[in-house]
Amino acid sequence: MQYNRLGKAGLCVSEISLGSWITFGKQIGGETVKDLMHTAFDHGVNFFDNAESYAHGEAEVLMGKAIREFRREDLVVSTKIFWGGTGPNDTGLSRKHLMEGTKNSLRRLRLDYVDLLYCHRPDPNTPIEETVLAMDALVRDGYAFYWGTSEWSAEQIEAAYQVAEKLNCIKPSMEQPKYNLFHRHHLEKDYVPLFEKYGMGTTIWSPLSSGILSGKYNNGIPSNSRLAKEAWLVPENFMQLVEKAKALEVLADELECKLSQLSIAWCLKNPNVSSVITGATKTEQLLENLDALYVKRKLTPEVMQRIDKIVSPN
Repeated sequence: MQYNRLGKAGLCVSEISLGSWITFGKQIGGETVKDLMHTAFDHGVNFFDNAESYAHGEAEVLMGKAIREFRREDLVVSTKIFWGGTGPNDTGLSRKHLMEGTKNSLRRLRLDYVDLLYCHRPDPNTPIEETVLAMDALVRDGYAFYWGTSEWSAEQIEAAYQVAEKLNCIKPSMEQPKYNLFHRHHLEKDYVPLFEKYGMGTTIWSPLSSGILSGKYNNGIPSNSRLAKEAWLVPENFMQLVEKAKALEVLADELECKLSQLSIAWCLKNPNVSSVITGATKTEQLLENLDALYVKRKLTPEVMQRIDKIVSPN
């Protein structure tokens, strides 16, 4: 396992991390969560990702129970605030919800602080000054060590940096964007000036494009699969992506690896990716994902060119 700096920050995160979205509290329970976290940790993973909205808070509860079996200093734990409930002040990035939502997340996680705290989405209804000041207060008061954004546009992130500079506030350290072979523009194009200007780190999610890049949908959508249970995740160009996944699987076979490992390894090759967040419901699945570390060595410039040719728009 390699440990990368979170952009220009001093914090080091494992290049592969374990996330809880859609799995913790929805597909797996407490004992499986503990087993997965211990297996991940034993293989070098130190970063575990969560959010207040995952399984309506249950994902944080389950992770919190597992965390008790680790030395806190050995872990990098994150959560994200935006969707906290149905009340008029339970959603968004107001000072009230950021403060209360963070404290509620910490209570569920059984922690005094998280290492990384994200604004889960941009909030057009709250002034950016209010959000930046609230995040600054949360970090200064010790509820989080670093704050960042998730799925914000480059313009919105730039605005946050400028406001933080103007108000003498702690600046965001990281962004958590969707990034995979089928979804590349934000990280590879839009964010480049932010990497150069601010040294922003990234903890990317959906490296397997909701499983399409695992090959499990090459012959249709199984009834017990993620896309069958979460139909809103099925993209409009699903069949086109499946055809590309089939072509990538041929290349993966040549490299003597799984398509999922090839896809994760490809994300790891990007120097602006601090950590690739993976998900798993079984130990075997987790170990398979972790073996992408070895596949990364096989992705020569020639192989990367072949991958680009397969996934490039027709």
